[in-house]
Amino acid sequence: MKIKRAMVMAAGKGTRMRPLTDTLPKPLVPFMGEALIDHVLDRLEKAGIEEVIVNVHHFADKLETHLAKRGFPHIVISDERERLLDTGGGAKHALHLLGEEPIITFNSDSVWVEGWGANLANLIEGFDPESMDAYLMIADAARTIGYVGRGDFHMDSLGRLTRRGASETVPYMFAGVQIIKPQLFAEGPEGAFSTNLIWDRLMEGGRLYGQRMSGIWMHVGTPEDLASAEAFIRDL
Repeated sequence: MKIKRAMVMAAGKGTRMRPLTDTLPKPLVPFMGEALIDHVLDRLEKAGIEEVIVNVHHFADKLETHLAKRGFPHIVISDERERLLDTGGGAKHALHLLGEEPIITFNSDSVWVEGWGANLANLIEGFDPESMDAYLMIADAARTIGYVGRGDFHMDSLGRLTRRGASETVPYMFAGVQIIKPQLFAEGPEGAFSTNLIWDRLMEGGRLYGQRMSGIWMHVGTPEDLASAEAFIRDL
């Protein structure tokens, strides 16, 4: 199916990225000479996305000014200045902008080096709305720059996802991009909540799937992670 609309999660405070985020919203932190959010928007444009909803909170005016210079895709602002709503609450707040068809949600700090093909196009091609309610881009821990942790999911041979146990270490993690049916956010609580609440319910019904990405995913949560990712790219 063709997906025309996306939402970029850009409202977070980026506290782990300080001091860079003392004067900038995290999506405007430079990465390889370009704002993080422009890397995201470039990928969405290349994948044929026509409209992108961007939620704003931290240094919202600066982010809006930057986005106003963008010609394509068309940008629509979802204003969270009054209250930060997390990923699930932010999408619910923007439901009137998202429409009814499946959308892409994309964390504003999700960057990677492509492997074979194009990961976003592969994700769109692989999404089956008959069997899936959400389809996550999944990174392999062994092919990640800057990530420290124990992983997020088990994934079976069909791509169905389940949580790791509290004492487990698993090889797969969410790479910050998914295709999801927006009406799922309407079922979340009022106010701030994480998309994890929706995923947990989908897992119970076997409706949460993932696709292993190719290439190298880069977790850029701190200035040190950012520097490591830039050094990796320069050495390619």
